[in-house]
Amino acid sequence: MHKLLVLYSKPADPDHFRDYYVTNHLPLIMNWPGLLAWRYSFDVAAIQGEAPFAVFEAEFADAAAMAAARATPQGRRVTADVANYATGGVVVIDYPVQDGSS
Repeated sequence: MHKLLVLYSKPADPDHFRDYYVTNHLPLIMNWPGLLAWRYSFDVAAIQGEAPFAVFEAEFADAAAMAAARATPQGRRVTADVANYATGGVVVIDYPVQDGSS
């Protein structure tokens, strides 16, 4: 499993961010090839320090599947669309998920 994590800083217009994100950006996500699952939240809290305004995570089978998805025309549209609502800045990270047990 490989995850893509997007952390959004507080935008200039939070209401526009929420509306645009749900109405325009998430529909682009739903058609992303290779996407196994996705989640987002506007209700982000930090245990310490400042929390991001919003968070998004996507799951892919592996790093190659994520890279292939991001390289498709749909993936490029998803990436290009971020500038339309994320005026506060964005941090995008990806990583392989290690299973754990207790």
